[in-house]
Amino acid sequence: MTHQELEESLRDLGLKEGDIVLLHSGLASLGYVEGGAETVVEAFLNVLGEAGTLVVPGFVNDAIPTAVKSHPRAVRSVAPTGVAVAIGGKAEAICRDHWKAETAHAEDTPYHRVADMDGYVCLLGVDQDRNTTLHTAEELLRLPYLKDTRPKEIDTPEGKVEASFRFFPGPHRDFIGLDRLFRESGKMTMKRIGNAVVRLMKSRDMIDVAVRAGKADPAFVLCDNPNCEDCVKQRADLRRARLQQERFRLVAAAQLAGRYVPEIVDNCRAAGIDHLELDVIHGRPVQALRAKELVSHITALQCQGVSVTHLRPTATTSDMKELFRAAAEADVPRIVLPLTSEAGPQVVAAQKEGLSVSFRNQGIDHQTACDLLATLDQNGIRVNFAFDAADFACAGRKPFLQCYRTRLRHVIDQLDVADATFDGAPQSLAHGNAEIKELISILRCVSFAGDMVLSARNRFVADLRRTADRFMQLLDEM
Repeated sequence: MTHQELEESLRDLGLKEGDIVLLHSGLASLGYVEGGAETVVEAFLNVLGEAGTLVVPGFVNDAIPTAVKSHPRAVRSVAPTGVAVAIGGKAEAICRDHWKAETAHAEDTPYHRVADMDGYVCLLGVDQDRNTTLHTAEELLRLPYLKDTRPKEIDTPEGKVEASFRFFPGPHRDFIGLDRLFRESGKMTMKRIGNAVVRLMKSRDMIDVAVRAGKADPAFVLCDNPNCEDCVKQRADLRRARLQQERFRLVAAAQLAGRYVPEIVDNCRAAGIDHLELDVIHGRPVQALRAKELVSHITALQCQGVSVTHLRPTATTSDMKELFRAAAEADVPRIVLPLTSEAGPQVVAAQKEGLSVSFRNQGIDHQTACDLLATLDQNGIRVNFAFDAADFACAGRKPFLQCYRTRLRHVIDQLDVADATFDGAPQSLAHGNAEIKELISILRCVSFAGDMVLSARNRFVADLRRTADRFMQLLDEM
């Protein structure tokens, strides 16, 4: 292609004198160009004229951005990261005081100013993955997975300063998936120049479309590849932020999370869950572990950011005192025990170690549970109740319509989130007879501030991440 052919193609694309263009490009995509990158830059500048402005990301080292950076009239923004370079009548206004902005790409930055000045984004032979302006939408949304950059000393017109940006985007994005939205908006022009497919869209329109998509789905630029570690972590950050809006605390059962400490930690992080019910670890129930070993496991979990909220022995033994002492030593404040006729002495022994006790239904119906709790109450022993809806279903009872509407609802501090049919077959959440969706909903209606535990029962139908996804889906449907 010649200089003249490039100019004609850019005008045919819709560009004219006075326009502002933020260009992302790949020189090789055009095919052979006489004069190379410098010809492409001059063609843009001739079309835009003295009043127009060409902008490129300054951190990209492709031939065309490099030619812009080396141009004698180039103006470079000053920032700790995400710098832009511009040539033309608005170059100074676009690039000024970049380091003073709160973020790298949103308000008071070159990328946002292009939109404010009614400018364009042009993708010349590259796809949306190269579109820096899409970070502008993320930062305007203040998405929870965005992080602050480390402070960096830079030279500015006002001297050396230490600068950093808030809400800075991470490494991987599925920006390609947004191309369909831009096409369907009817506001993006697509043409071919040489061999390059070129996309041109007003920056403001692009940001508006992306922001709407992000409000509808905060994970709108994250891929759903379970093997993409970056996006798995960022989705976990979104889940944590979503759960902070709830009064209850979401907890994972250790058996559901994994067998060994590293596996449990990795799976909890990937699911965006920071709290653990410790029932079984290294293939052994907590009541079968020696106190020193149990304390060591709890310490290892907590050192890696997974808080053990309570112990859940799978059964009671004749002497639970060692377990209670281990819990107290490891600063685990609570024990969840099966509700039996031996409940009274167990409460006394646990309370001597400073522990609170919740009893759970295990193989009993709701009337038996109510009677046992009433006996404790008559003896001056007040305890809480961990409501295992799936276990009630396995006992042939309707957990919400029958079991919840008893004295049990007044003492619930934990809901075991799992599902099963009346014949005991485990099911995905809300696909059995445990009425789990109804129970979650009613507890949210009374501002339940206890634990909702993704029960170990779920391991027969899904892993922790899929169980957590299903739980969040239920919340979003309510």
